[in-house]
Amino acid sequence: MAQGTNHEDSPRIGVYICHCGLNIAGVIDCEKVAEAFKDYPGVVVSKDYRYMCSDPGQELIKEDIRKYNLNRVVVAACSPRMHEPTFRKCIAEAGLNPYLFEMANIREMCSWCHTHQREAANEKAIDMVRMAVEKARRLQPLETIEVPVTPKAMVIGGGVAGIQAALDLADMGFKVYMVEKSPTIGGKMALLDKTFPTLDCSICILGPKMVDVARHPNIELLSYSEVTSVDGFIGNFKVKVLKKPRYVKEEECNACGACTEVCPVEVPNEWDMGLGVRKAIYRPFPQAVPSVFLIDKDSCIECESCVEACREQGRDAIDFNMKPEEVELDVGAIIVATGFDLYDPTKAREYGYGRYPNVITNLEFERLVNAAGPTGGVVLRPSDGRPPRRVAFIQCVGSRNVSAREYCSRICCMATLKHAHQLKEKSPSTEVVVFYMDLRSFGKGYEEFYRRVQEEGVRFIRGRVSKVLENPDTHNLVVRCEDTLSGEIVEMEFDMVVLAAGLTPPSDAEHLQKALKISRSPDGFFLEAHPKLRPVETHVPGIYLCGTAQGPKDIPDTVAQASAAAAQASIPLSAGKVVVEPITAQVNEELCGGCRICESICAYGAIAVVETERGAKARVHEAICQGCGACSGACPSGAITMKHFTDTQILAQIRALTVGRW
Repeated sequence: MAQGTNHEDSPRIGVYICHCGLNIAGVIDCEKVAEAFKDYPGVVVSKDYRYMCSDPGQELIKEDIRKYNLNRVVVAACSPRMHEPTFRKCIAEAGLNPYLFEMANIREMCSWCHTHQREAANEKAIDMVRMAVEKARRLQPLETIEVPVTPKAMVIGGGVAGIQAALDLADMGFKVYMVEKSPTIGGKMALLDKTFPTLDCSICILGPKMVDVARHPNIELLSYSEVTSVDGFIGNFKVKVLKKPRYVKEEECNACGACTEVCPVEVPNEWDMGLGVRKAIYRPFPQAVPSVFLIDKDSCIECESCVEACREQGRDAIDFNMKPEEVELDVGAIIVATGFDLYDPTKAREYGYGRYPNVITNLEFERLVNAAGPTGGVVLRPSDGRPPRRVAFIQCVGSRNVSAREYCSRICCMATLKHAHQLKEKSPSTEVVVFYMDLRSFGKGYEEFYRRVQEEGVRFIRGRVSKVLENPDTHNLVVRCEDTLSGEIVEMEFDMVVLAAGLTPPSDAEHLQKALKISRSPDGFFLEAHPKLRPVETHVPGIYLCGTAQGPKDIPDTVAQASAAAAQASIPLSAGKVVVEPITAQVNEELCGGCRICESICAYGAIAVVETERGAKARVHEAICQGCGACSGACPSGAITMKHFTDTQILAQIRALTVGRW
């Protein structure tokens, strides 16, 4: 600490007004604001400078702390979210407790919103700085909390995002638990035939990575499992996982397939979007990981033909008595990579999906065109098994629509271009028409691919389709649309219609949100802490996001974000300990009545009411508390206060603004 500088001495406050180039100085007279505090009680020095966040700006503060024995610092500049850590570090290097610092946001909250009100902006800036000074006068030093970190991670979701994140962390030397609710990892990418715009075989890219997950010594795969609850905090999460019974022993099954050959039951295959069939005992697809069969108990008739077939192979892998099993795992970080679901087009009744057999989704088309799909890669109409001669693709089904989802699903346009190309490649004489609102080819090589598809003879009509009708005799489909470029009403007949259904949050997103205590956007996707500065972090430290769990994106962006999430998660894991922000709630047990309102309102589970000798009292787990202040506002007895935001500090700010005005 600087000589003679003590927070318990009379406040010696330094005030610094930042120009931020012209962001602030273009509206506010920064010299005038600084001058207003030259003789203010408790303020020892008041200056303005072009860029306070710059190295020279920070050196100015350090020099003044030493020269004037400052014990409080106020900086009026931009958003605290951007530079509060910068200035806290600055004054700490000069010997002050970093929490004896207050920041006034005169950029976003003053200059930017009063561009044409210069005089009013000056007055407001002075008011805001005065409020900051009065709070700073009452600040108390706080000490950060250090907690140890369990050097293990959990990845929830086994699609390409989860696979990439898990492999990155495992390659760094950390133990990784991968939890996947399906019987196999691979996610939606494993359903695809090819990827755009390079037309690489999807499973050829993904398959080796799936095998890497199964073979990696640092990865423990929990397939056919779901997270049921999460407790704890960064570095020390306790996660309960429910492992559903396969009724086939993983350690015994060698995936010979003898069981499925003798099974008499056939049901629609969800892997093929219901366009094909599977047995009651099955493996989702040949490249499934783990390569283990499972029994669908809902359709199994328990004839035990599979049991006999398995024994004939010298195995005893089938066990109808298997039960669900719950395991508890300790991890230091969690990555959410739960992917997406497809919009249900039955909600858009104008397109006839679910009523007309030849209206299918883009994912159903994907299975038809796939050589491993129900038709062996030959595109056939579901109604009669004939190859279609005229095919329409309808864009933005469930996306960019105020009655469904307002956001763009990003991948649909390129997926349709890929499907149109594949159809033309397999059958050049097939007439292909794409009905679109705007075609968005935003990625590397995407515009070139769009041009290539146009040159192949695919026709594009701009306009939202108003109606799809079916001829009940031929099952052909009539598409009605207004061509917004020509202004004409278009009515065309097709053999098949493919709907570009948009991406939606996974169906279990709400359950996982509650378990993890993280936020979701209005669209339902998991919400990042900051869209630009913290795009893979959540508001809960130690929990990270990647892939389409966070929002629609293509495979390259998904993989890049997965690696970013793994890199972020590795920071606390490799450090061995984390420093927790000390701005938390604290309870005055003398005033606490044990009403449990705070316990019920805490979104992070940081408060527990415990029995003491003096009755029920609230206790705050400081490592979990995020300092949101909800408990303090809800406490009817005023027993809870927020460090750094006490009633005394806030009331002083209010008085600084209001006394003598109203």
